[in-house]
Amino acid sequence: MTETSIIIRTFNEEKYLPALFASIERQAYRDFDVVVVDSGSYDRTREIAHEHGARLLEIASHDFTFGYSLNVGIRAATGRFAAIISAHTQALGDHWLASLIAPLAQDDVAMVYGRQVGAAQSNFGEARDFLRVFGGKKEILAPPRFFANNANSAIRRDLWERHPFDEGLSGLEDIAWAKRWMERGYKVVYEPEAAIVHIHESTPRQFRQRYYREAVAAKAIGIKSTRDIVPEVLREGIHLVQDVASAARHPDPLRQAKEMVRFRFNKSLGTAIGLLDGKLMEDSREREKLFFDRTSKAVVIHGPGQARLEDVVVPPIKPGEVLVRTAYVGVCGTDLEILERRLGYYEKGMAKYPIVPGHEFSGVVAEVGPNVKHVAVGDPVVVECIQSCGGCGHCKSGNWIACAERKELGVIGLNGAYAEYVAAPGRFVHKLPANVDMHRAALCEPIAVVLKGLTRLDRAIGGDRSQACLVIGGGPIGYLSASILAHRGYPVAVYDQNVRRRGYLERGLVETLATLQGLERFNVFVEATGDPGALDAVVEKSRAGATILLLGLPYSRREFNFESIVAYDKMIIGSVGSSAAEFEEAIRLLPELPLEPLTQRDLPLHEFEQAWKLFKQRDCLKILLKVT
Repeated sequence: MTETSIIIRTFNEEKYLPALFASIERQAYRDFDVVVVDSGSYDRTREIAHEHGARLLEIASHDFTFGYSLNVGIRAATGRFAAIISAHTQALGDHWLASLIAPLAQDDVAMVYGRQVGAAQSNFGEARDFLRVFGGKKEILAPPRFFANNANSAIRRDLWERHPFDEGLSGLEDIAWAKRWMERGYKVVYEPEAAIVHIHESTPRQFRQRYYREAVAAKAIGIKSTRDIVPEVLREGIHLVQDVASAARHPDPLRQAKEMVRFRFNKSLGTAIGLLDGKLMEDSREREKLFFDRTSKAVVIHGPGQARLEDVVVPPIKPGEVLVRTAYVGVCGTDLEILERRLGYYEKGMAKYPIVPGHEFSGVVAEVGPNVKHVAVGDPVVVECIQSCGGCGHCKSGNWIACAERKELGVIGLNGAYAEYVAAPGRFVHKLPANVDMHRAALCEPIAVVLKGLTRLDRAIGGDRSQACLVIGGGPIGYLSASILAHRGYPVAVYDQNVRRRGYLERGLVETLATLQGLERFNVFVEATGDPGALDAVVEKSRAGATILLLGLPYSRREFNFESIVAYDKMIIGSVGSSAAEFEEAIRLLPELPLEPLTQRDLPLHEFEQAWKLFKQRDCLKILLKVT
């Protein structure tokens, strides 16, 4: 049995949780264990807790209140003291925990709370509030000054057993608990030596929601009322003036001033509304929204030439669905065609803006809905792009491409993977091997597209792998086509005018051509550019009996004569998309194909415009965006 149990409440805290654990592990005081109470995280929070040896408890998001989550943690803890610390903090120094626990050795001390300071990335106004509230002098609080803060506190378990935290409050459960014991003669101690860095990167809306919750709670426990609205607003106005004066010494005072105005305005507004009317907290759905911010970053195309990175709601999942946290997404020509409204689906009105692009991606399962059995949280996965209904006659016969309800992730009707999170029906989600390279895994979709086309080609030529093949275009699809054909034993050549692209292929078992001369020596052609001129040359100059697979899009409208096809027994095969079978084969092929030239360049998601620019310049074979 340990003397102290550290309780950490979490919800999507992967950004800061490792640093908190590192600061805890540096503590000189060692008689402790760690309990993490998670409220439905869908990032790596739970995995990080396991990695650091914490005991992990999970509660549903809709059950969460601050008091309830703490009670769950303390009830499961073993220590006679409970130290409580926010997940987005770091302990300062090696004696934070010892300093926090020491006053509890006195029988008349019920609770201790420590100092909090802001970080470099903290909101300036909030950092200034930390300075006002958490000074450098130790204090023993007495009524009517009721205060404590569970971002950095410690309590006696025996007192908690007599009176747990109030689970009905929307906030300030710490002050309510301290108030109860102070009114019964116990002390609450402020210990500045027990200091933490508290890192808040909240949006204005999040600040407003937080102070709304706290105002509702303050009214419920009787420490504030509607009469306090005017004094609260006036006090925030005074603090704003003081903060602006302080910010004058900042390198960018105008930006800081704007930030402070937003902070003070939203703090005042949230407080005023909460003291006037707290009815939102009575609705379970609204209460969950106020506690949890389910927003993430995504690139949204709003119309031709209009794309920006913005906050979006994390897609909720239904029974049978999976939420995937995107790792890498490949930049594809289709993304640019959507941006420029050149893709036929958008020209014909079959698809509409706004849309989050991205259909070639790898990720990790963040959440699973009911009835999903084949993947679990934490599994690496890839997701099929083309998603049919599964129930119509076409789908049941295997002709899913003809499904009238067909949607395409990041293209038609479904937001794609230029986003931190993607939701998809579980039947389109494929589990990857545990040790897979997530860069390479992001190529599963284009590999699957090529595999489907080559399967159709194999059927047409009877699987005769002695037939000489020419791939038109050395871009990603052409490179993959040539690599897979060579892997299967076909003699392969690739035509591309770009010397750099030819260079990627010359290292392997593939011949390269700089001109479309001597086409008569090839039996099979894979057109992977979508260039109508290249297609014309192949159709007109290929030998009799040639088979031509079309993988490139889009081919522009132009006059065409079928005589050279009919008169010389030529065959043209079209192919688009892929299915579950091709995805499974793509996963098996990942370690066997020479994919290094396709994984050499990646950029963070917020540099998507630079990635698009590089794509147009064709300076590298493939560009991946690193999302999370």
